Amino acid sequence: MLSRLRVLPSMGLAARRAVHTKEKGKPLLLSPRTNKGMAFTLQERQILGLQGLLPPKIETQDVQAARFSRNLKKLRDPLEKYTYVMGIQERNEKLFYRVLLDDIEHLMPIVYTPTVGLACQQYGHIFRRPKGVYITLLDRGHIRSILDNWPETNVKAVVVTDGERILGLGDLGVYGMGIPVGKLCLYTACAGIRPQSCLPVMIDVGTDNPQLLQDHFYMGLYQKRDRTQLYDDLIDEFMDAVTDRYGQNTLIQFEDFGNHNAFRFLRKYREKYCTFNDDIQGTASVALAGLLATQKAIGKPIAEQRVLFLGAGEAALGIANLIVMAMMEAGISAEEARKNIWMFDKYGLMTPGREEGVDSNQESFAHAPPDQPINSFLEAVHVLKPTAIIGVAGAGRLFTEDVVRAMSAINERPIIFALSNPTVKAECTAEEAYTWSEGRCLFASGSPFDTVTLSDGRSFKPGQGNNAYIFPGVALGVILSGVRHISDRVFLEAAKALAEQLTDDELEQGRLYPPLSNIREVSICIAIRVMEFVYRNGMAFQYPEPLDKNAYVRSKVWCTDYDSFLPDVYDWPQIPKKCDDFIGLDFKVDPPTPQDWEPAAIKL
Repeated sequence: MLSRLRVLPSMGLAARRAVHTKEKGKPLLLSPRTNKGMAFTLQERQILGLQGLLPPKIETQDVQAARFSRNLKKLRDPLEKYTYVMGIQERNEKLFYRVLLDDIEHLMPIVYTPTVGLACQQYGHIFRRPKGVYITLLDRGHIRSILDNWPETNVKAVVVTDGERILGLGDLGVYGMGIPVGKLCLYTACAGIRPQSCLPVMIDVGTDNPQLLQDHFYMGLYQKRDRTQLYDDLIDEFMDAVTDRYGQNTLIQFEDFGNHNAFRFLRKYREKYCTFNDDIQGTASVALAGLLATQKAIGKPIAEQRVLFLGAGEAALGIANLIVMAMMEAGISAEEARKNIWMFDKYGLMTPGREEGVDSNQESFAHAPPDQPINSFLEAVHVLKPTAIIGVAGAGRLFTEDVVRAMSAINERPIIFALSNPTVKAECTAEEAYTWSEGRCLFASGSPFDTVTLSDGRSFKPGQGNNAYIFPGVALGVILSGVRHISDRVFLEAAKALAEQLTDDELEQGRLYPPLSNIREVSICIAIRVMEFVYRNGMAFQYPEPLDKNAYVRSKVWCTDYDSFLPDVYDWPQIPKKCDDFIGLDFKVDPPTPQDWEPAAIKL
């Protein structure tokens, strides 16, 4: 192969180096951000010191994606699939997001729920390469310097967890880092937010999980979870350090904190920072979108719904409060709206003054008990006669056959949302819901379920109430508008935007959400709706305001196509530009050497 290039008359001194990277040779291949594998062109290999470091074949990204898919199909174990898929991210970032976006319906359950829950449980056993930033109690007073160690300086979005309540799996401590990593994968895949703008963070204050404290491979602090003022001080320092390092409008998403901390941190920080809690607000938005979608099927406005929750934690309260906002928009008072919402938790129906107590976040939905005694969830369905039941308890199969049949006796089209994750924690399966309701229910779940075919031949494609429909699009809109404080009304607008994208044909199929294969377009539409709302209400700080927000948002979406590392001003001879045509699977001879390529002034 050639080692020198003749200088052409149009080539100035400034054109002698690549403009997209300062690296050359092996470091280009070792960085997932710059590595293209065998997709480096002949010219790039010559210029960038890669000649001989790669096999001679020059591949397209399409061929690489096909190899990935073929290898993935050979795997059967979900955890093996997770390890393989995330391994691609560690080696070739552009390829990872290309294949993730191409087959998002099949790959999202691997990089996100439900497989990410299994991956978190085994995180120390499958650990390969650290991702994100780890901050512990021992780092108090030094968080700002830790953030300085992160190589990216233009971070726009941070997802942070302390691992106390990972999905429905409980306290996983540092093993919960899989959640911020997975969430930010979806920021990029679903909404096109640049991966280098995203930072996953684990706050390690210990764990109360006795199995982890005896796990030889556990990677965090071997101590009980700290619940003193030191914990609050650490979170305060973290919030200040992030905004000091990256700016006041840096988006900080709280993820999988314990119920008590989740609510109080949301109240404490929402007016001071650009922050939201996905378990409270994201879950609320996607659940409300599902309820809004049911209006097309049953012809009943949201204000006439009567909702019974199984579970009364952060997800239930977030959904309930957003439903109240939607009902108020429909013309009823907040007090009337709250009367339409009941909650049933592990202690029974939530009522004022019950022996087990009701915390301040739950008081609005604690109603005087009915005249008839209610000792079970089934009895609650019989007495309260809800139009919708929403499961967010994470306690498994509590939407029993009797419960579903009771809902079907009360309602022509019962609404049944089994939203707990992962799949083993779901309140019922899609097959159970459709079978027991004789195909009449409007069903949504937190984890994915396959198409259900009943004995009479009818088929239903269950809708997945996945937060990924909401948080990436909201994040994109917030980042592009420079929002500094995120109102609940933003999530109300996002829910309406999501519901509007469901077609009549999709509703007929049993869906309450658009297909996940359309999630990039869904996220873009939500981002546009969010931008329109925040500019209209004086919440944006990015000026001048884009006149065509549709075009503006689409122009900012990150692309998975490989970058060229060649200076645009090089006047390359024509034949080398076509070398890709000569180097392929079946090529057996060296490509022709053009006369324009000859030993001369520039040594590569």
